[in-house]
Amino acid sequence: MRSGRCSHMALAIVLVHWLLTVWACLTFWLPTSYVMSNVSVLAVGVWAIAQRDSIDAVLMFLIGLAVTILTDIVHFGLYYAVAEIQHQSLDRDLFRFSGGMAILSLLLKPVSCFFVFQMYRERGGEYSVNFGFPSITRNRDAYQSIDHQDQSGSSASSHNQTEGGKSGPRSY
Repeated sequence: MRSGRCSHMALAIVLVHWLLTVWACLTFWLPTSYVMSNVSVLAVGVWAIAQRDSIDAVLMFLIGLAVTILTDIVHFGLYYAVAEIQHQSLDRDLFRFSGGMAILSLLLKPVSCFFVFQMYRERGGEYSVNFGFPSITRNRDAYQSIDHQDQSGSSASSHNQTEGGKSGPRSY
């Protein structure tokens, strides 16, 4: 039942962001990179819906949403003021609606990231970040004592001897 709820949530996220992206592009004030980045992330979201057991698809959807938060901020910072000046004539209301939908999409993306992260955890994804650096732990259960030497080395060599004193295949 969790998988069904999970896919419904992803479908809602994809549909809402798709609709807001379409409405944001009603007038030509955003560059093609805005459209391409958002549509690409939504395509990965469709992949996450289609592959219900894929942890990678959900993780890529989450990373894509997080990256588009940053790129949307850059796009708005670079293009909004110029577009507002250009659209002061006939299509001023259309520009305001388009800009409002783009901003609403940006404001909803952190909430969407939260729900996609929950889907990632429900699918079995680990949420600990590991950059490959060694870590220090105080848990000593995984350590083996070097005080007790194993006697298996001498018994293993006697088992490798076959008839006639010839050595058999070595086990590594």
